[in-house]
Amino acid sequence: MLAALLYDLDGTIADTDPVHFIAWQDVLQGFDLHIDETIYKQRLSGRTNPPIIAEFLPQLTAAESEELADRKEARFRELAEQLEPIAGLRELIEWGKQNSLKQAVVTNAPRENARFMLKVLKLDQVFDRVILADDLGIGKPDPAPYLAALKEFGIEPQQAIAFEDSPSGVQSAVAAKISTIGITSTQLPETLCELGVKFAIADFTAPELWALLK
Repeated sequence: MLAALLYDLDGTIADTDPVHFIAWQDVLQGFDLHIDETIYKQRLSGRTNPPIIAEFLPQLTAAESEELADRKEARFRELAEQLEPIAGLRELIEWGKQNSLKQAVVTNAPRENARFMLKVLKLDQVFDRVILADDLGIGKPDPAPYLAALKEFGIEPQQAIAFEDSPSGVQSAVAAKISTIGITSTQLPETLCELGVKFAIADFTAPELWALLK
């Protein structure tokens, strides 16, 4: 029996990738690095900052990498004041509450960004748990964040549904053996399906989602 709904944050609860793309463009320009949307989707979207910086700027020290990550996230927050939830999200959250389901955010986002986004979206008092990769020391695509959510709620993988938009997020949820639904805010449906989602939808109003839930 379904017991929990688990939501990624960036690109799933809100379409933040266009904002992250601009923020990365801005900070990488200082190193004469220029990324386009294809590079962003293939090599940055859904990943934590340390491996991104290590890949693109391996010459930086640990302190320099941390400072760059902080600047990028500060730039993101400057640009993200007008975020809105993806269509149908509030209705799904309310349905989950009415059916006594546990609900959690499971995210690679840095703590300050996660707190900021949930507040901007007026969702900061909604979820039972917010699982941060920062707290675990390892992020998606490792299954650890989703396994932590299952442990928090004391449930088995088959009792949860995960919602994810990025390859790394889908890989994480699927590796945790959770039935996963793709949100196509950042990737093509076929890309997400190849990674193992049950099906892919544009937003939370999709009839196939509600047919599954009901």
